[in-house]
This record gives sequence, C-alpha cells and structure tokens, in this order.
Amino acid sequence: MIRYYPDSALEQLEFNKIRDLLTEKCKSVYAREKAASLRIHTRKEFIEVELQRTAEFKSLLDQGQYFPIEDNLNLSREIKLLGLPGAVLSCEQFLWIRKLAEAMRQIFHWFDREQRLAFTGLASVIKETYYEKAIIDRIDEIVEENGQVKDKASPELAEIRMSLYRKRNEIRRVFDRIVAKLNKAGFVAETEEAFLNGRRVVAVFAEHKRQIKGILHGESDSRKTTFIEPEETIGLNNEIFSLEHAESREISRILRELTASLSIFAPLLGIYHGTVGEYDFIQGKARLAIDINGIYPSLQDGSHIHLVQAIHPLLYLYHKNLINQPSP
Repeated sequence: MIRYYPDSALEQLEFNKIRDLLTEKCKSVYAREKAASLRIHTRKEFIEVELQRTAEFKSLLDQGQYFPIEDNLNLSREIKLLGLPGAVLSCEQFLWIRKLAEAMRQIFHWFDREQRLAFTGLASVIKETYYEKAIIDRIDEIVEENGQVKDKASPELAEIRMSLYRKRNEIRRVFDRIVAKLNKAGFVAETEEAFLNGRRVVAVFAEHKRQIKGILHGESDSRKTTFIEPEETIGLNNEIFSLEHAESREISRILRELTASLSIFAPLLGIYHGTVGEYDFIQGKARLAIDINGIYPSLQDGSHIHLVQAIHPLLYLYHKNLINQPSP
C-alpha cells in the first residue's frame, strides 16, 4: 500500500480535481469509471507505457490525424447476456454488438505496418487480441440495418412473410370495397384505416351499427362512432393474425439461434469492449494534456525529481481562463 507524506499530500495537491477533469474528457462509461478510480502508480514500466500512449495520442490530436475511436458503447450487459446459455438478444442489441465489432475492425485497419511502427504504444493496446470477421458476417446474414430480421434469414420466415403480404393485399382489397359500399350508404364515420386489438375495423356511426354484420370491437369516447370488423374480413383477419404469430415465433427462433452461435465470441467481445474503452481513456488523457500544456517527462527510478518551469495544472487552467476572458 502506498503511503504519502504528509498524509494529506493528495488533498493538498488537489489530485481529486485533476482526476475529475480527466473524467470529464472521457466519453464512454468504461473510460469515465477508469478515470474516476485513477490512483497514484509507482512502477516505472507501467508509468512509461501509459505516458507513451498518451503522448502518441496527443501527437495525433496536435497533427489533426484521424483515429477510429468509438466512445458511446456501453455493452457490458449485452456481452454478459450473450454468454449466458439460453439467452436471446434482440435485433437492436445485435446491431450494438455489430457496432463494437466494426469499431475494432476500423482500429485494426488503422494500424497498418507503418502506423504500428510509428505508434508502438497505441498499437500495444491490441497486441494480445485479434479481429474476428465472423461476428459481423453472422449478424449481417440475419439482421437488417434498420433492426429488422431479414426475410432470407430462414426459408420458413420468407414463406410466412410472403403469405402475409398476399393476405394483407387481399384483405385491403376486400376492406376497401366494403368501406366504399358503406360510405355510399352513409354509414361510415371515418374513411381512414383503423385497427383495434390487431384487427382491421371500419368506423361507422353508432346509429347504424345494427345494420352491419360483423364483430363490434369498441366505441369512441363520445359513443357516436362504433368500430366493427366486417363479417367478410373475419376469416382473412384470423389468417393474418395466425401468420403474424407464426412470424413472431420464427423470429424468436432465429434470434435464439444467432445468440447461441455468437455466444462463443462473448469473451472476445468483452476484450473488444475494454479495448475501445481504453482508447477513449487514452484520448481523454491526451486532451487533458493539451489543455494543461503537458509534456512527455523523462522518467528514472529512485526518489529524484527535477521540475523546470513547472506549474500546477489547476493554476495553469485558472490563469489561462483569466487571459481568455473578454475585456469588460
């Protein structure tokens, strides 16, 4: 355990305020939590790596170079769920998993041979991992960009959706014919399409409801309008209702199967999540270094310290803010 002299050294140096400034520079939950729990380190080899990574990212920012950083991914729950037997992820969750895998793909692509040699500290973050192409490929086979399961995800789903398409067109033609007939008779209160309890209904004036054969599904608040499912469409509505349930069951089966097939990558995705968060943490340190005009120090073992024209970061920021304030 590290001991400080005096015991109040960290409070006097306002280390917690510096830590808060760093936390504000981080964007991901991973990086913000890491920054908030930051402590003093004494191992030279650890400190050198951290400083090198920060210095390299700072140089990227100074030169306006692009680095593929993704900072809004908080997928701890999804990754944990993916690794649980019998779990099922939603389409939206798979798109977030895909976004994480895509972030790693871009990071590995950025580190070509030249960049790996120029930024050895940043490259070392991904030294012990690899990019797995199968994660994105499997998700793309099943899930659309809009978050829907693709028709071709299974032959059964394609057949169900084709049947639904045909039945919906058929009921639309029948329904339009009925509405036109009732409207001509002066029974229809609203010609706009309406649904109640998942069934297609026609809105008629309440005084005419007994003149129309079908199932009454409800009334308007004023009770002047009644919603009736015409007798001619009951069979078609039943078929559509059954097909929609079959579609829902097939989608659940497909997503369960996709979850199971990707579950083997849960540990790797956990590493991806930490890696993306680590780069966000590094960029946070680099941005703070720019704000306080920090430099890459030379380290050596032992209790020796030599500061040249040094200034406390909080005093520097305070002075800079005073200078930048507009004149009254």
